[in-house]
Amino acid sequence: MIASGIFFLAIFSILSLVSSNIRNARLLQLPQVDAGLLLSDLVQTNKLYEGSDSGDFGNLYPGYRWSSDIVQVATNGLFKVDYVITAPGGGPNSQSIISVLLFRPESPHGAGF
Repeated sequence: MIASGIFFLAIFSILSLVSSNIRNARLLQLPQVDAGLLLSDLVQTNKLYEGSDSGDFGNLYPGYRWSSDIVQVATNGLFKVDYVITAPGGGPNSQSIISVLLFRPESPHGAGF
């Protein structure tokens, strides 16, 4: 009976330690950036212009930055938009690239056309 009590005491203390470590590891993970925040601005407009832009996510994702490059790929109003999202810290997986094609026929022709 005493051995069982010591065994269960040890098991519960180990489980408590593992649970605490898992909780702390989750807090250290960087949040995933929702690319829909960036793309929603482009979807709402009828005209796109070639060029570059950059910014950050403010308090929503502190330390994260984004840059965009808009290029017209066809004379009919087809645009390619590339977003580069940079995470804080600059590790090997600190950048993610998102590309989307948008058809905006009302946009002015770019310099290449």
